[in-house]
Amino acid sequence: MSYQIEGAIVKVKDDTLAIVTVKPQVFQSTSELQKAMNAYRHVFPGMPIVLMSQDTQGKPTWYGRKNIVSLLAKVNLRSIPWRRYIIN
Repeated sequence: MSYQIEGAIVKVKDDTLAIVTVKPQVFQSTSELQKAMNAYRHVFPGMPIVLMSQDTQGKPTWYGRKNIVSLLAKVNLRSIPWRRYIIN
């Protein structure tokens, strides 16, 4: 069974990391955030993963390593090379 995710691979300082968009309800629980992080580890092996969701006004919320999240919070979302990944 395959599924699609929206995400990006970006280089921030010395780290190459993966950003994955998730639904806002994932941010309602730490256990849901951890499940999502674990679910994408096989898709982006060896990379730090950051989860991102947007509210109805388009404001992003980030979850991941604090140093990376603080940098991403300053980035314009349009400058991130988003793409659709098909996962088998």
